[in-house]
Amino acid sequence: MRLDKFVSDAAAMTRSESRKAIKSGRITVDGGVVRDISVHIAENAAVLLDGKKITYSEFVYIMLNKPSGYVSATEDNRQKTVLDLLDSSYSRYQLFPVGRLDIDTEGFLLLTNDGELAHNMLSPNKNVGKTYFLRLENPITDEEIKSLENGVDIGECITKPARAERVSEDEIRLTITEGKFHQIKRMAKAV
Repeated sequence: MRLDKFVSDAAAMTRSESRKAIKSGRITVDGGVVRDISVHIAENAAVLLDGKKITYSEFVYIMLNKPSGYVSATEDNRQKTVLDLLDSSYSRYQLFPVGRLDIDTEGFLLLTNDGELAHNMLSPNKNVGKTYFLRLENPITDEEIKSLENGVDIGECITKPARAERVSEDEIRLTITEGKFHQIKRMAKAV
C-alpha cells in the first residue's frame, strides 16, 4: 500500500494532510524517516506518526450508545441519523449501523464497514441473539413471558422463540434472533 494512503486511513487524515505529514518528516517506517509519499510499505511495517505507532485496518468498528432522537440509518431526509453523532473524519469509511433501534429507543449500536460481519450478526439463520431491555406500561405475567418465549403473532408472522427474563414486575430483558420492523414493540403489544 502507498504510504500516503496508509497514513491517511490509519491516522484518520485527509490525503493532503497525510502527504504534508510525510513530506515534513513526521513519519517513520521501520525506524527511518520517509518523505516519499508514493513509497509502498510492507503489510507488517512499523509506521510511526510523531513517534506514535499507527496501524491500518481495512474495517472499522464503533460501539455507539445511540441516544433517543436519532434514526438507525446512513441517511434520512427528515431525521438526524446515527452517523451524525460521529466526527466528520469517519465519513471516509462508509460506516453503517448493524441492525436498527427505533428513533425513540436508546442503547448499544454497532457501526462498521464490515459487510460480512453485519450479515453474520443479522441473518436470522445465524441465530445471533440481540437483547433488549423493556419497561412496560403494565406488569407482565408469567403466562405472557412464556408466550414471548414460544413466539407470538405480530401480524406479519409468528416470531421465533425468544428468551425473556423478568427484571421487575413491569420490566423484562428480551433476547431475539430475528429483526422484524418494530418487532420488540409489536411483541410487547401482542401480550
